[in-house]
Amino acid sequence: MEASTDLSFMHLITGASVIVQLVMIALLFMSLMSWSFIFSKWSAIRKASKQSAQFERQFWSGNDLNQLYQHASQNSEDNIGMSRIFTAGFGEFLKQKRQTGVEPRDMMDSVQRAMRAEYQREIDRLESHLAFLATTGSVSPYIGLFGTVWGIMNAFRGLANVGQATLAHVAPGIAEALIATAIGLFAAIPAVVAYNRYLHDIDRLSIKLESFMEEFSNILQRQAGR
Repeated sequence: MEASTDLSFMHLITGASVIVQLVMIALLFMSLMSWSFIFSKWSAIRKASKQSAQFERQFWSGNDLNQLYQHASQNSEDNIGMSRIFTAGFGEFLKQKRQTGVEPRDMMDSVQRAMRAEYQREIDRLESHLAFLATTGSVSPYIGLFGTVWGIMNAFRGLANVGQATLAHVAPGIAEALIATAIGLFAAIPAVVAYNRYLHDIDRLSIKLESFMEEFSNILQRQAGR
């Protein structure tokens, strides 16, 4: 009787059916992966935003573009965000400038393509693994619900072999089934919150990068006509 009414968390997990245990293991794995991506993505977005803001201050402080380009090229491994876009665009501008007979319009088209390609790589890098967070947030509750339904079904099937059903007979089976739903929500809620937050931060950063590309293109266009 003691074993049948033991509702401790560990006992409910170890006493669950194989299907429910597999559901719990899958949800715990998804939760661990989500938290790993949450922390790594938080660090990546924070670093990109901080370095982009720092580079933007340097860019608009009146520094010579050639010196700024040389400094950025020498530290290319540490550059992310706006600095990479600047390096790609100004590097292409210098390459086109050294060639003879290149029209300013063609020169700027090439520069803009180089910056757009680097911009897309930066956004793709920041958005990596966000799809996993979105999937975890949308799928985990349903996986947990499947484990709960399966556990409750087994609990009621077990009542068929009991002459007089009491709460002590059905409570452990229902409790262990509900743990699957709880783990599913535990995996889903942080993933949804992080996904929405990071998507908002990336959108704000992408707007800032696009604005910089437009302003930088105007500066280079004036220099291309000289």
